[in-house]
Amino acid sequence: MSHKLTDGGQVMHVGTLARVEGEGAMHIEFRDGKVEVVQLRIYEPPRFYEAFLRGRSYTEPPDITARICGICPVAYQMSSCWAMEDVCGVSVTPEIRAMRRLLYCGEWIESHALHMFLLHTPDFLGYESAIDMAADHPAVVESALRMKKAGNDLMDVVGGRSVHPINVRLGGFYRMPTVAELRGVRPKLERSLEEIQAAMKLLATFDFPEMEQDYEYVSLRPEFGYPIEGADTVITSSGKSFPVRGFNQRIEEQHVAHSNALHATLDGTGPYVVGPLARYTLNFDRLSPLAQSVAREAGLGETCRNPFKSLLVRGVELVEAYHEALRIIDGWVDGHAPSVPVPARAGEGFGASEAPRGTLFHRYVIDDAGVIGDAQIVPPTSQNQPSIEADLRTMVQMWADLDDHTLSHRCEQAIRNYDPCISCATHFLDLTIDRK
Repeated sequence: MSHKLTDGGQVMHVGTLARVEGEGAMHIEFRDGKVEVVQLRIYEPPRFYEAFLRGRSYTEPPDITARICGICPVAYQMSSCWAMEDVCGVSVTPEIRAMRRLLYCGEWIESHALHMFLLHTPDFLGYESAIDMAADHPAVVESALRMKKAGNDLMDVVGGRSVHPINVRLGGFYRMPTVAELRGVRPKLERSLEEIQAAMKLLATFDFPEMEQDYEYVSLRPEFGYPIEGADTVITSSGKSFPVRGFNQRIEEQHVAHSNALHATLDGTGPYVVGPLARYTLNFDRLSPLAQSVAREAGLGETCRNPFKSLLVRGVELVEAYHEALRIIDGWVDGHAPSVPVPARAGEGFGASEAPRGTLFHRYVIDDAGVIGDAQIVPPTSQNQPSIEADLRTMVQMWADLDDHTLSHRCEQAIRNYDPCISCATHFLDLTIDRK
């Protein structure tokens, strides 16, 4: 909805931004043809998870924090496990680590497939929704649903269910899936790997706006492999490196008046980016040869700084997730212990993993009895929020001569580049553009 103001200004109002998870608003102000104010006003009520974790047992965060999000519960479970095991000085076995990675692959698959094809692709093909798109491109939507279901089925087998898995515990799992159970989901993963490679040929033909941003990229960097289920080291595109145990000394969260989500900065400087673009650019060498080949065929280099091409990068990560899942399944044998003991020990612990949307940090303080005294959760969307606003500022200024309808669509598309999970970030979208 758009209307003129008596002072000659203009307000555009979009009641709800479709195809994002959560609620909020966006406000843009023009003065004399210049963009002066860009705000993501996240008004979804705060969740208060950090507060009500205090006083709970140290064994509870994997189950409690998983309820923060129905799309990326494994991210919260894994980061909380890393942090609590860090407090208690416990390391899990390589087999438990592999099974955690397999479960996480399932989450990446279902989340990326959902976002890429059902939430983001309609923007590039000119449809209001995936339902509208399905009328003209039924094969694309059907393939996307199969690809997503392969991830959900994998989460069912490893996690006990695909939403808020119940098989995860501190120190590992309640039970390990059997070889037979894992092989049961293998054909779907194998077919989906073929389907995403075919789909990437279509995605690579999309008309991506010419836009690059020179933000600081931040990602985990494990000792081996592409960053998924966790790591001890954080790296940045400017060459910085610091341990996950020091993230709260490097990443500063601040309240802003217009949002219920905190804004994060790195070392007190400007916005930084976590997520697929950062992971890909900082860890291209860790991708499998298959994923690297798919990336090059899609026209990507070893770095990517166009936020609109995050669609392609997510596709490369889908290839990697399917490939990794098949690798782990093919090497699995029965008989591994599902967990290791994690006795309580007073102290402070830190953990991080790579949610589909980016690095997710957890910090906990517990006493000798295992009672949580303090908790800190830094989700990807709150870290990316300043960068999203910066993207919008650049984009709106660059395309200020577009009509309001087209500009509004570009703004919504730019926000969806980040696949924001607003419910996770609260501790969007209603759109207002004010031209004066």
